[in-house]
Amino acid sequence: MTSTAEPQVTVQTARNLGLTEEEFSRIIEIMGRVPNFNELSVFSVMWSEHCSYKNSILWLKTLPRNGGRLLVGAGEENAGLVDIGNGLACAFKIESHNHPSAIEPYQGAATGVGGIHRDIFTMGARPIAALNSLRFGNPDLKHTRRLVRGVVHGIGDYGNCFGVPTVGGEVYFNDCYNQNILVNAMSVGIVRVGETVSAAAGPPGNPVFIVGSATGKDGIHGATFASADLTENSAEDLPSVQVGDPFQEKLLLEATLEAIQTGAIVGMQDMGAAGITCSTSEMSARSGVGMRIDLDKAPTRQANMKPWEILLSESQERMLIVAHKGMEHLLMEVFDKWDLECACIGETTDTGRLEYYQHGEKVADVPAEALVLGGGAPVYKREYSRPAYMDKIAQFKPSKISMPKDWVAAARQVFASPNVVSKRWVYEQYDSMVRTNTLTTNRYSDAAVVRIKGTSKALALTTDCNSAYVYADPYVGAMIAVAEAARNIVCTGGEPVAITNCLNFGNPYNPEVYYQFVYAIKGMGEACRKFNTPVTGGNVSFYNQSVFQDCTEPVYPTPTIGMLGILDDASRQMTFDFKAEGDVIYMVGTPCGDINSSEYLRIVHGIHYSPAPHFDLDEEYAIQQAVRALITQQIIRSAHDVSEGGLFVTLMECAMAGSKGFAVETDANFRKDAYLFGESQSRVVVSVVPAKEDELVNYLNSHNVPFSRLGEVCGQHIQIDGENFGALDAWQTVYEHWLSDKMAE
Repeated sequence: MTSTAEPQVTVQTARNLGLTEEEFSRIIEIMGRVPNFNELSVFSVMWSEHCSYKNSILWLKTLPRNGGRLLVGAGEENAGLVDIGNGLACAFKIESHNHPSAIEPYQGAATGVGGIHRDIFTMGARPIAALNSLRFGNPDLKHTRRLVRGVVHGIGDYGNCFGVPTVGGEVYFNDCYNQNILVNAMSVGIVRVGETVSAAAGPPGNPVFIVGSATGKDGIHGATFASADLTENSAEDLPSVQVGDPFQEKLLLEATLEAIQTGAIVGMQDMGAAGITCSTSEMSARSGVGMRIDLDKAPTRQANMKPWEILLSESQERMLIVAHKGMEHLLMEVFDKWDLECACIGETTDTGRLEYYQHGEKVADVPAEALVLGGGAPVYKREYSRPAYMDKIAQFKPSKISMPKDWVAAARQVFASPNVVSKRWVYEQYDSMVRTNTLTTNRYSDAAVVRIKGTSKALALTTDCNSAYVYADPYVGAMIAVAEAARNIVCTGGEPVAITNCLNFGNPYNPEVYYQFVYAIKGMGEACRKFNTPVTGGNVSFYNQSVFQDCTEPVYPTPTIGMLGILDDASRQMTFDFKAEGDVIYMVGTPCGDINSSEYLRIVHGIHYSPAPHFDLDEEYAIQQAVRALITQQIIRSAHDVSEGGLFVTLMECAMAGSKGFAVETDANFRKDAYLFGESQSRVVVSVVPAKEDELVNYLNSHNVPFSRLGEVCGQHIQIDGENFGALDAWQTVYEHWLSDKMAE
């Protein structure tokens, strides 16, 4: 099986492919011989962190992965599947495309969008919405601005051409992401219950097809590339970045959904990380069968491609389909109609082995089960230790922080923070209105709302994570990420149902990084159990750190939460804009003299080490239940959660959305800077017509929910404690144009 032209396989070969010496020995034991280069390449990608989750799976299994409305367990299929009623299900998932985007931002981000959509329509669901979560470095750096422009254009161009609206997301800036940016993409689709397609291969004797684009040399060893640190030489790995074609993907979507209706398909899987290798091995292992694959029959874009190049290519817009024997013609007719490649490259067997042939020669022969997560892929439990920087956090004393002498100037500083200002420059490049289902394009809600046509229902969707909180306290910070996602769903009028996650961390072999990961998982699990939002699946992305001149800097731990909620009546959607002058403004929740990990502390005082904001999970749950009831009973007119920038920024966002100012009073029992700019959790700003003020107060008192009367909606000016903070439009100009002005530099 080993060609004389192949490299000689040694321990060093294994190391070069990202395998350890112990793993190489284990492969020899499994194979009963030294593998050839093609086989070792197959093991290297399937045992990479990106495919095997070898350093995370033990902890991932502690998350709540069943129950609620889930129709499949976490990790059982290409994406999570949730019952949303009316005979419909929602498939949704979030994944990272971090390293490719750091090297080639346009294609890296674009193919991240394409890949996550394929995970959805591979299950038979039509994608109806996309979201994203983006992290960049210091926006004053030319390098950062280039990455931002490339990523945003890549997401916009792919999504707009593909015809799925980008309805929500988040953008953060922090120096820790200067080199290793984070690009997390989420897709949401709808399918009828019972009409989904499994990523299974079925019994032996079924034909195996590759459909969609031809296979090229782009993206080879992409999974291995995603499982290593970025260094100053990473630009040389550009061939590991895939190239996308959204128009081809649109054809593939329509052809795939039509092919499903023929009944010819047994199972189907996207060719994402590790390409043909991953899809053949995972589908085979899932069904307990093998496959005999003829690589000569795979359509290729380049001549004379080596076996390992075909096996490992991550060329985009491709799927592996296993068809029912005797129904092949139905499949081929559909793909021929859409002018797409549909090549039979092999068949399923009863051997349990993946046998790959080229030019009549068997070039690789490996057991499928040995390659996959849950089979023979290695599983590790790493050591972890409390990060040394947490000593600096413990030393923080808020009493040493002086209060501003000029409150208007301090407010302007916070308001102009890159993490607070409007991201209009970003989202205006995305088409949010295509398919005409988006209900939040011109209505301001804490979560995106997408109508489900043919029903009275809508989906509420959000992505959330403040990584500064997680850095300060991984356990509490991860709980806050889940809680804020749920709070955003609730403030929109929805019921939180389930989450998908994208866990972005540094090198798992670093005990301090692994501590962050372990405690984030613990916090996430506890919060998900409290809100009854099981984890449907997602993605772990380790090695998000930069190595330059012998200095290693991990990114802040960033466990991004993508949450799905349901509005049973879309007409009851709640927005956060102030509606009318004279409406009364309340804060539901407890004020707190807490400035921990706030934008105020970082921007105004330059403090980067402080504890996570105040958070109590039971208190958070009670507040959310109260807000849901206030919305359901139609007592309040607006609702907006308090987050980055604190109460002041929340009030300003409500005011700008409604083009109406406000006059409020702070509470003298608390530090004024903490009251205005602190980011303690479990608070929601609501407005109510005067005629319903008593009803609001009576409900909150009768349910022992803390609240404060802040003031009233009025005029076009901002007034706090009797001090005039200026005209609303002057603040709005800064808020709306800061980022676009910065990107133009």
